[in-house]
Amino acid sequence: MTTGKIRQLQQLIDQAARIVFFGGAGVSTESGLPDFRGTKGLFSEASESPEKLLTYDYFLSHPDEFYQFHKTHLVFPDARPNPAHLKLSDLEQSGKSVAIVTQNIDGLHQMAGSQTVIELHGGNAFYCQNCHQPYSLEFYLSHEKSPRCIACGDLVRPDIVFYGEMLDITKMDQAAELILQADLLIVAGTSLLVYPAASLIHYFRGHALVIINKEETNWDDRAALVIREPVGQVFAQIKVRPQRPATSSEE
Repeated sequence: MTTGKIRQLQQLIDQAARIVFFGGAGVSTESGLPDFRGTKGLFSEASESPEKLLTYDYFLSHPDEFYQFHKTHLVFPDARPNPAHLKLSDLEQSGKSVAIVTQNIDGLHQMAGSQTVIELHGGNAFYCQNCHQPYSLEFYLSHEKSPRCIACGDLVRPDIVFYGEMLDITKMDQAAELILQADLLIVAGTSLLVYPAASLIHYFRGHALVIINKEETNWDDRAALVIREPVGQVFAQIKVRPQRPATSSEE
């Protein structure tokens, strides 16, 4: 790994007043989760296209098949945060302004301790699609077939955005505002091919754009720094500096 690029990233983080970390599936691969389009990703291993299996229509018409696919390929109860999740949390806890905008649904940023997390595609939660009774991961995984609501008997669904569904406009607005206010935007572990989430990068007006991704993206030529290394390995080398308290003139 290029020491000079790590040093440059460290300097950008140290100097930034507001950081937004925009992450995709590649952020969690070092926690044992598959990405989508890699050689061992979800698209390569599924018997049918995930873009079909993860639609709301398929969930309704083939609930048992959906359930088996989802719990096998998209739910990882034993997964734990890797150095990327942990270091971002450490930076926030040190007093740095760090916000997470993630396309992932694994909840690992929250598990690591990050407080400001916008989950664009949903999270690791479950509820009845009819009466909205919440259910735990343990309840969801304890069934051989698709789980049913204890209160009304309807299907219990994961709190994710299915293919073809609209993203939550409130979350999109919150993410856009955070990115607009940031002076450092770190885009990591994403191909920037999934829209409308990827369109959020257009709101950035800050000092520096950093891209950390093993493959090329169509934003590489506009970035101040591009690192083609695993995200966790990169952040493992970042140091958390104590934050200087604001003076009265800065408050």
